[in-house]
Amino acid sequence: NNMNPKLLKEVKDYIALTFAILITAFSVYFFLIPSDTSISSISGLAIVLKHLVPFKVSSITLFFNVLLLILGFLTCGREFGSKTVYTSILLPIFIAIFEHMFPNNLSLTQDQTLDAICYCVIVSIGTAMLFNRNASSGGLDIIGKFLNKYFHVEVGKGIALSGMLVAISSILVYDMKTMIISILATYFSGIVLDNFLFGSTIKKRVCIISQKYQQILDFILNDLHSGATTYHAYGAYSDKMNIEINVIVDKNEYIKLINYITSVDPDAFVTIYAVNEMMYRPKVIK
Repeated sequence: NNMNPKLLKEVKDYIALTFAILITAFSVYFFLIPSDTSISSISGLAIVLKHLVPFKVSSITLFFNVLLLILGFLTCGREFGSKTVYTSILLPIFIAIFEHMFPNNLSLTQDQTLDAICYCVIVSIGTAMLFNRNASSGGLDIIGKFLNKYFHVEVGKGIALSGMLVAISSILVYDMKTMIISILATYFSGIVLDNFLFGSTIKKRVCIISQKYQQILDFILNDLHSGATTYHAYGAYSDKMNIEINVIVDKNEYIKLINYITSVDPDAFVTIYAVNEMMYRPKVIK
């Protein structure tokens, strides 16, 4: 009871992250590896490369995660915090533990397609838990941020593109059927994750009224690399003029934004709306 509230929250966060990574490692070892598919992840790439180099999936995953962490720190700096480091290292450790405990792992469903579907569903649970703690398992997320910073590709599109390239890489060691399953499962995995986080919508409109509006606006512009609209809003009850921030975010940005608002201003007034469709026609300058 005497523990610092901030420290207690950190401990709870890391317990939740550990459980989420355990779920992710379970899905990789018991469904992704037996399916022999390479679905949208560094572990999926490792499954292909294990046929080309004399190393286990856990070792290859660890190598690439560390390599990408170094790339992330060198290119994007503080965007890669301790949580990303923790989860990136812990995932291959858990996979290595499963490799040691169950060395002769066989398919639980005895069907390649069912294995791929089970992986997509279970890994999405773990990934959603990570997003809710403002974290990820590293890997392709780092590539997405790298592409966003240097090539101005949206983070989500960068991750999706990287995932598709991983899926296509399966043709190097498997047949056409396995590559097609990998591609379809990569797409299906994104849909399942979107539904875990956002229900049937793809984006959220977040409206924020806060005394720390300038800090929040700076975070949206500089950390999320997103746009925003501000309005003067008169509060009838408080008899004060406030600044309202309106921003439309995807699933990655939404979790980070809500966590940031909670940390800098717990008393902020936030309303959230589902966005099912957007229309944007850029002005043509003649």
